[in-house]
Amino acid sequence: MTVNDETKRPKIGVGLILIKNGTHVLLAQRIGKHGAGEYGGLGGHMEYGEKAEETLMREVREEAGPELKITKPRIISITNVTKYAPKHYVDIGMTANWISGEPILMEPEKFASWDWYPLNDLPEPLFEFIKIYINELGSKHPLIDL
Repeated sequence: MTVNDETKRPKIGVGLILIKNGTHVLLAQRIGKHGAGEYGGLGGHMEYGEKAEETLMREVREEAGPELKITKPRIISITNVTKYAPKHYVDIGMTANWISGEPILMEPEKFASWDWYPLNDLPEPLFEFIKIYINELGSKHPLIDL
């Protein structure tokens, strides 16, 4: 690998654990390239010029539709994730609360249907990023593990 090899550089991901009524979380089984079969949440790649919150709100609209309304997200983790090598991510994990609307499956090539799962009875296997977010939900300070 050379320093100029853009294909070998980490990507920045922004993900969300969306909580409904303090008891349920929004997840869908992934169909995509990495983490296929695992249950993950909303999120995706940061695009040039975006702030993390802008990335997240764009991804919410793209993946679950414009009717899903959420509170202002807050950062709960910034982590270095290499579990899905050769993919490598610096991930910004966020949480928000559901306000109104139900998710619509906007990207059926990437996810099975969106469902609300009880926090105390989550489906398996969980996408690695969701495991990190779940562990950080009650923390007063974001996890920074780079």
